[in-house]
Amino acid sequence: MSEAVTAWQKLRHELEDAAILLDLALEEDDKTAMGEVSATVETVRESVDQMALARMLHGKDDEKNAIVSINAGAGGTDAQDWAEMLFRMYVRWAERKKYGATIVDFQPGEEAGIKSVTFIASGLHAYGYLKGEVGIHRLVRLSPFDTNRKRHTSFASVSVYPEINEEVVIEIDENDLRVETFRASGAGGQHVNKTSSAVRLIHLPTGIVVQCQQESSQHRNRAIAMKVLRSRLYEREEEKRAAERQADYQKKGEIAWGSQIRSYTLHPYQMVKDHRIGLEVGNVNDVLDGNLDPFIEGVLLATD
Repeated sequence: MSEAVTAWQKLRHELEDAAILLDLALEEDDKTAMGEVSATVETVRESVDQMALARMLHGKDDEKNAIVSINAGAGGTDAQDWAEMLFRMYVRWAERKKYGATIVDFQPGEEAGIKSVTFIASGLHAYGYLKGEVGIHRLVRLSPFDTNRKRHTSFASVSVYPEINEEVVIEIDENDLRVETFRASGAGGQHVNKTSSAVRLIHLPTGIVVQCQQESSQHRNRAIAMKVLRSRLYEREEEKRAAERQADYQKKGEIAWGSQIRSYTLHPYQMVKDHRIGLEVGNVNDVLDGNLDPFIEGVLLATD
């Protein structure tokens, strides 16, 4: 008997027991027993929701690690600050899930925030959970970088790819690659090292650009960049084969108005709204601190 069937039977028995207890509680007007019934029903409801969610994570790549890229869009320094806020949000979400988060590439902004960042979220079903985060994320707030404290709208894009394992063969012709090396630099322009250890790979046939500068070894940075490139090429091929995935990875266009999947409003009111499922949450700070599960799970359940 499968684990899923066993779990469903267990929940059914718990509800049957709760129904019997409820009848007795009503006959004796036992408030304590009624409270126990209510708690049991709530626990069963949560278990059913989790089982339904697990059923959503059945894609062939859903169990894999996720490669996440965040890029600042329209909005200048505010957008770069927003990209860094998003990065922190996803790292905090990963921590809540007990996932690892390893930076592959980090490009700091000129004044604040980041131009772009790529990291790997490591854990079971990381890609399955995060694949629905692909798209444009919009922030509305009073700008901390505007001396007049005017309201600004900023945008950042999020892309997610499954980290493919070594068993998946993706052939890359060395003649199709342009390899560039440069000095890695950190926030504020400080040099991480004095040698050209950072590596940028340009795949000429597709125009895909990947770079890694987090390791001190050029060889190690190239190996990580190749892993990311292979994952992106793999995903590119999957898009061609699967029409349903094309909807998730459709061309995003300009990172600006009209293309956002989610809006985060800090002024004149506080609200996070997912435009795909209509979910609204008033506690913006909680969301920015990594509480993304209501949105992630909502999208998964809505797209079943």
